[in-house]
Amino acid sequence: MKYLIIFLVPIFLFTGCAIKEYEKYDNISKASLEKVNFYDIENFYNDDFDFALKTFQKACKKSKRFSLFEDVCEESLKAKNGRDFFISNFQPYKLIDKNGKDEGIITGYYEPLLNGSLTKDEKYKYPIYKTPKDMVMVDLSSIYPELRKYRLRGKLEGNKVVPYDSRAVLDKKDNQNLEPICYVDDKFELFLLHIQGSGKVKLTNGDIINVGYANQNGRRYTSVGKYMLKKGYLKPNNASIQGMKAFFDKNPDKVDDILNHNESYVFFRKANQGATGALGVELTAKRNLAVDRNYIPLGMPVFLSTSNPITKEQINKLMVAADTGGAIKGEIRADFFWGYGDKAFKYAGKMKEKGTLYILIPKDQLMD
Repeated sequence: MKYLIIFLVPIFLFTGCAIKEYEKYDNISKASLEKVNFYDIENFYNDDFDFALKTFQKACKKSKRFSLFEDVCEESLKAKNGRDFFISNFQPYKLIDKNGKDEGIITGYYEPLLNGSLTKDEKYKYPIYKTPKDMVMVDLSSIYPELRKYRLRGKLEGNKVVPYDSRAVLDKKDNQNLEPICYVDDKFELFLLHIQGSGKVKLTNGDIINVGYANQNGRRYTSVGKYMLKKGYLKPNNASIQGMKAFFDKNPDKVDDILNHNESYVFFRKANQGATGALGVELTAKRNLAVDRNYIPLGMPVFLSTSNPITKEQINKLMVAADTGGAIKGEIRADFFWGYGDKAFKYAGKMKEKGTLYILIPKDQLMD
């Protein structure tokens, strides 16, 4: 018997502990990809595929210009059944991170509503700026093709391009190169607008204007929430937007020092539609994600498995990657768009859940 046991040990080592093999499609995703079947994805078949199809078709207005989606977007226009369309035209792959894990962090975002005025006064004194007139963007792709995804933002001082002003500088000085769209009454709400990238402003006359992302000062995004945790201003159990707001309400003298820890500053434009992602289409609540384009191309269908931050109920939805974000970095990392209003704010502000992501790659892109 002991000889049989000795013989079985190496069999267990080589079978029970076998290393999974992953596929790589660097032209699509820099992540490791585990090929799966649709029936391997928990609760996949319980989704509303017709609504998912409408979201995908909406994204196709912009994503069809990418060769990756050109043919499948054309096919989507003929589709009459969402479930059949996705199963027939796509192959699902689970995203795997560099440590071999299939689970990452899913946060949430929303479209804020601010109170504002077209004129500055004692109440409405915090400006929403347009792109500065003196800001320059340098495209190095013609010289360095490997840098085609990057843009250098700054301003000219003499014959040199230097970094553009930080948040602290922009907040303090009047600059003839800065033109406000309007003014709002809450500095922290304005900061959240910068984080979200778009929103609505209700003016004193009752009109509502949409403002959308136009540009950024080129400075690196730094998490204010993490900074507040490190300083002891927040505890892990209240490290949310709501927790931050409660702290600032009690400690208004610390607002500037804390917010200026994040030197990144966003500039806006007046928009004709609501929240619009980096893909260029208006976002659909609970059906669009912000992603890291190194791992998930814009326009890509993505099946998300995560949980509701308040009710803890499972969220299993076929979504579309339609946006990006300065804090959204990593193989298994996404921002769930909750929509507009107070309810969306409640869920988005508390969301930091574990989740799994499956990208659906068009089958015609996988043929040899």
